[in-house]
Amino acid sequence: MKAARLRVTEAGSAAILPIGRAVRAQADSPGIPRRTGDLAERIVGIARDLAEGVLGGTVRNALDRIHQPAIGVVEVPRAVAGLVGGVGRLNGLHLSATRVVDVRGDGAHAQESNEELAKKLNNPVAGLISVPFQFNYDEGFGPDDGARYTLNIQPVMPVHITPDWNLIIRTILPVIYQERTSPTTGAAQGLGDTTQSFFFSPSSPKNGVTWGIGPAFLWPTGESELGSKKWGAGPTAIVLKQQGGFTYGVLANHIWSYAGADDRGEVNSTFIQPFLTHTWPTATTLGVNTESTYDWANEQWTVPINLFASQVVKFGKLPVQLSGGPRYYAASPDGGPEWGARFVMTFLFPK
Repeated sequence: MKAARLRVTEAGSAAILPIGRAVRAQADSPGIPRRTGDLAERIVGIARDLAEGVLGGTVRNALDRIHQPAIGVVEVPRAVAGLVGGVGRLNGLHLSATRVVDVRGDGAHAQESNEELAKKLNNPVAGLISVPFQFNYDEGFGPDDGARYTLNIQPVMPVHITPDWNLIIRTILPVIYQERTSPTTGAAQGLGDTTQSFFFSPSSPKNGVTWGIGPAFLWPTGESELGSKKWGAGPTAIVLKQQGGFTYGVLANHIWSYAGADDRGEVNSTFIQPFLTHTWPTATTLGVNTESTYDWANEQWTVPINLFASQVVKFGKLPVQLSGGPRYYAASPDGGPEWGARFVMTFLFPK
């Protein structure tokens, strides 16, 4: 079989360009030490690639390609491909496109069942290209009990770096609308800060156990009222086990800020996400997780507990997972949210 090649679609290249502008503005900020100048320039390149095509054309191009035969050719949205290019820029490397996961092939690979796809989605470091659009609603901010609406765009890109190791690139780009939270605080809307994680993970689990470890980065793409205006970095790790229909494990990271606006508080936070899911042969999944964050600077916990149900379906030949459920905040800062809900639509590009 021929080696996989990467073909990048051009549709939607003008989407969400404020990301690139926001990051370039931060790169030119006097709050960034000169010794980070080269890194800032590389980050600008990553953000520009991420900006080009995150929304525009992503779904349309995926649907247009369903019936196009392509053996040994990877066709993914520009936003996802841009993430791979971004990794190369950050590390001064040139990742070979022949190492990108081959997600297409008519007859070259056995078709994965919906149940297998659902189980892979329960594993954050599975070798599966996916593009989730996660909509969150949270209620109870401030004395006016304002609501927040957040659309997290979360492309996941696996890259084969050796026969035994994968690099899993996970990105979270939030688009936020915040209602008025007090008589003196008006509504706000725009981008939040981007979090990007790079997991180095074995290609095959051992005794059902999968793990990954690597760096996590905080990019200051957020608007003034919605972002930290800080550059951050730190370690991230995950360990999980899949047995029968069950998947259970924990994902964690810690991020410190190292540069950015001098008039903003430092970022020093720990994120911990234990999770438990069960998937049936019908590709139906029930699960629970927490997405707990501890702010060391202010000594505050935020602990949302998420319950959810999901189902893998197909639009034509394109598999999609639909998921939703309620959220309760077991702990939050003063003026923080009390409850919420989540709905997710995930587009899958399996082998």
